[in-house]
Amino acid sequence: MSASVQYLIDLIEEIAPDSLAESWDNVGLLVGSGRERVRGILVGLDPLATLLDQARGLDANLVITHHPAIFHPLSAIRTDRFPGTFIRTAISRNINVIGCHTNLDATDGGVSDVLADRLGLQHVTPLVRNEKSGKESCRGLGRIGDYPVPLTGDAFLDRLRSSLQPPWLLAAGPRPARICRVAVCGGSCSEFAEKALASGADVFVTAEVKHAIARWAEEAGLWIIDGGHFATENPAMAVFGERLQNALAGRGYDISVHVARQEGPLRTI
Repeated sequence: MSASVQYLIDLIEEIAPDSLAESWDNVGLLVGSGRERVRGILVGLDPLATLLDQARGLDANLVITHHPAIFHPLSAIRTDRFPGTFIRTAISRNINVIGCHTNLDATDGGVSDVLADRLGLQHVTPLVRNEKSGKESCRGLGRIGDYPVPLTGDAFLDRLRSSLQPPWLLAAGPRPARICRVAVCGGSCSEFAEKALASGADVFVTAEVKHAIARWAEEAGLWIIDGGHFATENPAMAVFGERLQNALAGRGYDISVHVARQEGPLRTI
């Protein structure tokens, strides 16, 4: 039994509704047609040429990326530069492309839930609750949770390194003697640092921490750790792919969902 691209859009809507996406975001079908029949699916973090190569090798004609292939409005599509090169290649190979960005960040079981789960946090709740989902909802940006037995700073860093395998860890602010409560937000979320501190977090793990916020953390007394954008988000891609695969199989569809092989663009030198 085959499914259309539109069927996958509707299925994703059940897992990560478009209504959860931030107003500035661009999610949904970005390249292609909802009428196309899906032969295979490839899930990845970033819309890159290598992702389309992997899709072609797997005979996957639907690519779902976390970061949208078309983010800002385009006044022109230049096929000699990104993202025009990506769009042209996708169209020429008849590969449909869906973006699933801040809706996957905010949904239950999304990016920050995966991060919290990898760190072994318990009693996890949203750091910034989605107001449209109600006070009892588990939806929202970031997560905050607890350890039943406190960890030392060194033990927490060991857990962070083994869970995410980041290329680096950067930190600002004082390291607490004990880690009991942890806030996380995969990707660039350092603007939630004050919220993390107000929520009682001993440490806040995110990425792309701005200089001013790092200075604020020093003065405010919050240990903030930058684990890198890719490292804090990419683990969720495998979980998202598995959720899609299970949902399709549960409805009788024999469509393979693959997870892309990608590496972060930044590395230490």
